[in-house]
Amino acid sequence: MKKVRKKYTILILGASGYLGQALYKELGPYFRTYGTYRTSTREFERNHQFFQYSVEEDDIYEILEACSPDIVISALRGNFNGQTIAHQHLTEYAKENATKILFLSSANAFDAYSKYPSYELDKTLSNSIYGHFKIKIENMLLRLPKKQVAILRLPMVFGANSPRVKEIKSQIKEKQPVEIFPNLIMNVTLDKKVTQQVHYIVNRNKYGIYHLGSTDLVHHDEFIKDIITSLTNKNTPLKLVYTTNEDRYLAVLPKYNRLPKHLQITSQSVIEELSK
Repeated sequence: MKKVRKKYTILILGASGYLGQALYKELGPYFRTYGTYRTSTREFERNHQFFQYSVEEDDIYEILEACSPDIVISALRGNFNGQTIAHQHLTEYAKENATKILFLSSANAFDAYSKYPSYELDKTLSNSIYGHFKIKIENMLLRLPKKQVAILRLPMVFGANSPRVKEIKSQIKEKQPVEIFPNLIMNVTLDKKVTQQVHYIVNRNKYGIYHLGSTDLVHHDEFIKDIITSLTNKNTPLKLVYTTNEDRYLAVLPKYNRLPKHLQITSQSVIEELSK
């Protein structure tokens, strides 16, 4: 007898954000997908799959009980204290209801390590407030049964409409200098690829820690220069920022939980996508 795949109910926290919207568009046609938005617009108000939610003011429990999700994808942004409380409530709900949580984390969970790239099972350590916050939420979620959690660590995310690329386009237009970090070695990814990877993780019921970055490393200055070249043939002023005298790494490379070949990405393919 053929096994029928269950049609999951998915809730995306932060579905009005840049990555949240991309995930909603990717998953919406295949699953019963709900999302939260912070700022009211006609588009979100008309969409009955969306709940207005302020992380500082509202209780996430009400939304969880309203849509009873099998899977919650957290792409929340905003006040760190509010987010911490929301994830505490989410964790309690997940314990009671066997809900699975996919948490979008960051390479900044390793920003205290500058001498080498980081892999999935490396110990997290951060010098930044943002990195500390991501580690705190990761550790909270990792106390749940292991099959209920997927930690998805992301490097810098690019895309034609990504905040980073929009900022570079604006700086080119205004003839403002674009910041580059010559000593920063990183990996990168593309918004489209992240949504495909998350779709695969949901479909295959994967769990654990995933590093969803390119399989290769790039210098920040060279990569940004390549983006600028793909956007304009005019000379663009650059502002070189040196945070250290030596090369430093901020990269999350996949090693143990590798995704299939068609879901892997290189930095060059990010540039090629932005050149279209």
